[in-house]
Amino acid sequence: MKRDGEICARVRTRYRVVQRTLIIDLGGRRRVLSSAPQGGGLRLASHILNHQVEAHPAGSGRRSARFPDPAHSLSVLASQFGIEADTVGLMTAVPMTQLVTAQASAGRLWVECFGTVGVTNAVRAGEWPPQQVRRRTRMTPGTINLILITNANLSSAAMVGAVQVATEAKTGLLRDHAVPSCQGGTAATGTGTDAVVIACRLRGQSPLHAYSGTHTIIGALIGRVVADCVARGLAKAKKWQEAYR
Repeated sequence: MKRDGEICARVRTRYRVVQRTLIIDLGGRRRVLSSAPQGGGLRLASHILNHQVEAHPAGSGRRSARFPDPAHSLSVLASQFGIEADTVGLMTAVPMTQLVTAQASAGRLWVECFGTVGVTNAVRAGEWPPQQVRRRTRMTPGTINLILITNANLSSAAMVGAVQVATEAKTGLLRDHAVPSCQGGTAATGTGTDAVVIACRLRGQSPLHAYSGTHTIIGALIGRVVADCVARGLAKAKKWQEAYR
């Protein structure tokens, strides 16, 4: 029997990868808070997409030639997959072969994380946006997308708290692995294009959690699954970069 807080890679949430797109089926409408380019903010949604696009240099500000309007393009993509319900959509240059998943639980409460990790676009919070792009002979992926799903019903404040804990866990792992900013030798706190998604049950579907900070059980679960995904994602990113140098 799995102990409380123990990490496993298998998740309960239904998902599939079709070509270059991760499609997560939430099993019905859920409250979702995110920084996603499509369906971002606080809303109700039943599906989450994470679509791979080609990479561009860090700080270039360029959008994919195929996806000049990410929100519209992701909506069209969802329709092509036969998803007519509300969706939240992300984009990344990280190949879906590098997808990592993790689950941790305590009693009946569980939290799952889906992550794609690239750090060639790593920066330290507070660094000034680059004015000129350094030329690279090869474009490499550099975004950390984290999708967190729980069977809890989180208050709006707790959903914001979940974002905070996830960010702390991500930054802690980057520091542990001495990931540098692409602008210099300082330690990175994330990448310039990171996104996070929090999905939880609706009111009445599960017990309410008013708080989700690091002193709570759900906060601990969030921290553990994010740390696990980022650590394994960094290892996969390193192998990918070594293979394609």
